[in-house]
Amino acid sequence: MDLHAQRLSRLMPGGRGVWVPIDHGASDWPVAGLEHPLELVRLLRDGGADAIVAQKGLISHVLHHDPQIGVGLVAHLSVSTRHGGPDAGEKVSVGDVAEAIARGATGVSAQVNIGTPGEGRMIERLGAVTRDAFTNDVPTLGMVYARGEHLNVMDGDASGGQAHGVRLAFELGCAVAKAAWTGDEASFRTVVDAAPIPVLVAGGPRTDDDEALLTMVHRAMRCGASGVCMGRQIFAHPHPDRIVRAIASIVHHEANVVEAMQHLEG
Repeated sequence: MDLHAQRLSRLMPGGRGVWVPIDHGASDWPVAGLEHPLELVRLLRDGGADAIVAQKGLISHVLHHDPQIGVGLVAHLSVSTRHGGPDAGEKVSVGDVAEAIARGATGVSAQVNIGTPGEGRMIERLGAVTRDAFTNDVPTLGMVYARGEHLNVMDGDASGGQAHGVRLAFELGCAVAKAAWTGDEASFRTVVDAAPIPVLVAGGPRTDDDEALLTMVHRAMRCGASGVCMGRQIFAHPHPDRIVRAIASIVHHEANVVEAMQHLEG
């Protein structure tokens, strides 16, 4: 097994993954659930998360205090903030692959918002990340979202452009893609089928309906998803370790929703 495959296997054991992005504090603050990142990462690890997606400073902080943290770390190389006005949707690069690996990451991630002003520059930045990741045997997560005032969805695309986002991530060399749930299984299958790389389903804004969340995860997996990449639905949960354990039971052990719900009990 080559180094890229080894690293990807570390993040997605058995080809499936429960990834938790906690990079939100760079874009917004305060963010409930992110106040104590080291404690949070330990909770997520204990709950069964396979990987944490975070900005480089947070990765260094965690590994400084716990060098053997025992969970995969993916450095997110993109950022913008809520204060950017018309530029808020354009993600810029704030690191590179070599730095991410030096800081202790196993993989990298970058974001493109297709349909948003600055789309071309974001695509160029993702291409630079995947170029460097390729030469360093590092897997890249492509967070390519279909959103923005210029989104031009093709006739007949029930995914609303989400399938194109996955395809773009694949075409640019990403090893894994993240995609939003499209609302039904038929349309989400077109997202999963858009490219021959693993697709992780996003969680969306925080809700308080655990059963609905787990039902969505179960339906996404039934469509061929390879796992989840969920932030607020997990780190802002009253019990992050329990909700991760519930999700992991579906992703890795093919639990049904009733069985998964049992992991939320105290």
